[in-house]
Amino acid sequence: MDTPTNDITLIAHAIQLSLAPVFLLSGIGVMLGVLTNRLARIVDRARPLEERRKHVDPDAAAELNRQLQSFARRARLMNTSITLSVISALLIASVVALLFSSAFIQLNLAVAVSALFIAAMFSLVLALGSFLAEIRIATAALRIAHDPH
Repeated sequence: MDTPTNDITLIAHAIQLSLAPVFLLSGIGVMLGVLTNRLARIVDRARPLEERRKHVDPDAAAELNRQLQSFARRARLMNTSITLSVISALLIASVVALLFSSAFIQLNLAVAVSALFIAAMFSLVLALGSFLAEIRIATAALRIAHDPH
């Protein structure tokens, strides 16, 4: 039978194991803040263009449509990145729950923890890839005047 000291030791060990994934959750939370701010900025920049498009000649409307298509693509990529980041966070939270519950359950949860962690990292990599794609589109759409000097 476990003594109270052993129970406390098991709980302390479970908490120690859970610290790294908790820090990862914190990082994903910060990343979600950045992603949602970028999405809000895209939406804020697209709305006036949509309104202006109603009151311009067809040539100007074509240019506005091109810009709006770029914003729509960027918004889809941000949405994908946000979704994948949230999935990653949910998987990491599941890892933490399993790590902590392993102190109380006499089951070998190593395979489940490993699978969830790998899935979380895969989701995070895809989220970062989507974020990178959005940044590349935003950068390509810039028209920076070059100084001839």
